[in-house]
Amino acid sequence: MMVGSGDIADGVVLRLLAEGDAGALASAYTENRKHLEPWEPVRTESFFTEQGQAERVAGLLGQLAEGALVPWVMEAAGGRIVGTITLSGITRGPFCSAYLGYWVGADQQNRGLASSAVRQVCEAARDTVGLHRIEASTLVDNAASQRVLGKCGFEPIGLAPDYLHINGAWRDCRLFQRVLHDGDPAVF
Repeated sequence: MMVGSGDIADGVVLRLLAEGDAGALASAYTENRKHLEPWEPVRTESFFTEQGQAERVAGLLGQLAEGALVPWVMEAAGGRIVGTITLSGITRGPFCSAYLGYWVGADQQNRGLASSAVRQVCEAARDTVGLHRIEASTLVDNAASQRVLGKCGFEPIGLAPDYLHINGAWRDCRLFQRVLHDGDPAVF
């Protein structure tokens, strides 16, 4: 499945995850470990290693090949990964939907990277992946991510108590969706 890539801001490029990204991902996650900790599940130490990321990348690329998810990286000059964005849980048929997740490195905040990447992924989800809608969730106190989603046309659809196990505990989340089109789903 070929899906979009391109510039998102100030020389940062959005592109599909590739097999050779394990080292750069390990570096990015290690560099941003404290920054991401409040917003992510508890990670094993192996997650922050090149070998751990190589195994993770292989799994993600396998799911891409199956059409279950689409993983992108945000890459700065020199191949430095400064964020990721993923459509996961892709469901076809009458639901025709997926979940959106993303992060941007601590030193890349407030540059419009997340908003630009979310917009590009929404276009790819509609035009290439063929989805009807995308759902996203944020922890209730993640105002920055809620602003990004609002700027990108997502609307709040509810509150989900104990929705995700983040940073060692079950957390309440705000749910958002963006309807991409009103056309009929592809017949499978």
